[in-house]
Amino acid sequence: MEKINLQVVQIERPDKFDLNIIIGMSHFIKTVEDIYEAITNVNPKIKFGLAFCEASGPRLIRTCGTDKKLIDLALKNAQKIGAGHSFILILDETFPVNIMHSLRTVPEIINIFCATSNPLQVIVGESEQGRGILGIIDGGLPLGVETNKDVKERKKLLREVLRYKS
Repeated sequence: MEKINLQVVQIERPDKFDLNIIIGMSHFIKTVEDIYEAITNVNPKIKFGLAFCEASGPRLIRTCGTDKKLIDLALKNAQKIGAGHSFILILDETFPVNIMHSLRTVPEIINIFCATSNPLQVIVGESEQGRGILGIIDGGLPLGVETNKDVKERKKLLREVLRYKS
């Protein structure tokens, strides 16, 4: 029976509220181009960096984006995760909700593990064959249950930040 080693990978990021991270799985080298097109078709001015780990062939980490610092940060984190067919997308000054629909139309994407601005850890399993993402730890433990006051504050925030109407 083959053994698997578990590792917790802390995603590195500057302490900045408007920086969001999406981590997912894909299955084809064309992922990089298709994610780029999906995002820039929503808004060509979105700042982002993308890194995608190939699982076969030359097994390179492919990158693209519109912001060099975000591309470098995505690459650094992809190197730490090192799981075949995984991708990490780092967004600045936009919410994932603005691009999620477009990402879901990318045929190569088979799973999205998270979309968050919280501190983030990736649980990675490693065998003799390679590495895979087993799960995500997104943020911290709950501290309580929402009250009526909290509901009002949540709805106010949604109206202000997302221009959401209830």
